[in-house]
Amino acid sequence: MKFYIIASLSLLFYSLPVISQNTVKMSAVKGNNYGVAYSLPKTLVKVKVTYTKTTKRVGGFGGFYQFAERFLNISDPITADGVTYSIDRIEASIEGVVDKEKSYLVEFKSNTVAPFVTLSKDGLICAINSDYEFDVDKNGKEQEAAVIPLKPVDANAFLTEEILRAGSTIKQAELVAKKIYALRETRTAILTGEADTMPPDGEAYKIVMGELTEQEKALTELFSGSVTTETISKEFIVIPDDKNIDKKVLFRFSANLGVVDAGDLSGAPVYLSLTNKEPKEEVFLTPKEEKEMVKKFSKGIIYNIPSKAALNVTYNGKAFVDKECDIVQYGSQDVLTPEMFDNKKTPIKVIFYPELGAVKQIIQ
Repeated sequence: MKFYIIASLSLLFYSLPVISQNTVKMSAVKGNNYGVAYSLPKTLVKVKVTYTKTTKRVGGFGGFYQFAERFLNISDPITADGVTYSIDRIEASIEGVVDKEKSYLVEFKSNTVAPFVTLSKDGLICAINSDYEFDVDKNGKEQEAAVIPLKPVDANAFLTEEILRAGSTIKQAELVAKKIYALRETRTAILTGEADTMPPDGEAYKIVMGELTEQEKALTELFSGSVTTETISKEFIVIPDDKNIDKKVLFRFSANLGVVDAGDLSGAPVYLSLTNKEPKEEVFLTPKEEKEMVKKFSKGIIYNIPSKAALNVTYNGKAFVDKECDIVQYGSQDVLTPEMFDNKKTPIKVIFYPELGAVKQIIQ
C-alpha cells in the first residue's frame, strides 16, 4: 500500500460513491488505481451564549401608574420604560472541521480483499473496511421550534366612550379600575355558576373565560405597566493553533445592550481559555531519524492523536464552562502500517472518531 499527500480531493474520486445518510463509501478499485482520498480534521471550539432581553413599558396614558396602588392595590408599578439584558447560560462544544492541509491519498494493494474507506460527506475518514453510522447527524437535527411572540393586546379596544371622554387622568383611571372589578365579578360569577347567562358548553366556557382574562390583563397593565421577555442566542467560533489560549476576549456583554463586540468597552469581557494538559516535549531528530520518519509517514494511513485540554469560559468572575476536551491541534500524528491490510482472507477493520481523526477501534 502506498501513501501520498495531495492538494485536491475532487480529482481523486474516480469510483462511484455509495451515499448513505451520513457517509460516502469509496471503494479502492482498478479504475482509481486502488487509491482513496481522505482528510483529517482540526478542532474548533463553538461557544453559544443564551441571554434574555427584558423590556419594561409604562402603562397606557402615561400616568395611570400614579393611581395603581390607590385603585388596584398595585404597589410596584413600572414608572419608566427600559430594556435590560441578562445571561442565562454559556455553553461550549468541540467539533471537527476538514483541515485543508491534511488531505491524503491511500493506495491499497490490488490483491487486497474488497478494500473500501467510509468517509463523511465532507471527506473525513470514518472507517476502513467497515460501515459507519454517526450517533447524531448534526446537520439533520430537528430545529428548535421558533417562538412566535404573542401580539400585545390593545387595551384601548376595551375602553368605553365614557372612559375616553373623561375630563382628567384620575377620572379615566377610576373608570378603568371599575371596569376591571366588573370583569373580575363576571368571571367569579361564571366560575361559581351564579351568572345570569352561563356559557352553553365547554368550548364556549373556554372562549368566554379567555376573553375576560385577556381584557382584565390588558386593562390592569394600564396601571402596572407591562414586561416582555425575549430569549436570544449567539454563537462564536474559535479555531486554535498549537498554542495555549489565555483569556481571549470572545465577546463582551452589557446589561444595557446585550452581546457586543470584543472591542466594545461598553460591555464586560467574556474570556475563553484553552490549555494543553499534555504538552509535547520538543524532540530533536538526527538526519537519519528524519529520513526514517518521512519514510514511515509515506506508507500507511496517517491518523491524529489528540491531546487533552482544559476549556474555560468566564464572565464577571463566574466560570460558565469548565471542562476537559480533546484538541487535535495540541496533539500529534501516527501511522497505521501497510502490513495491517495485507491479509487476503480477513481484512482488518478500523473505526475512527471522524471529528478527531483518531483511531477508535481496530477489529481483526
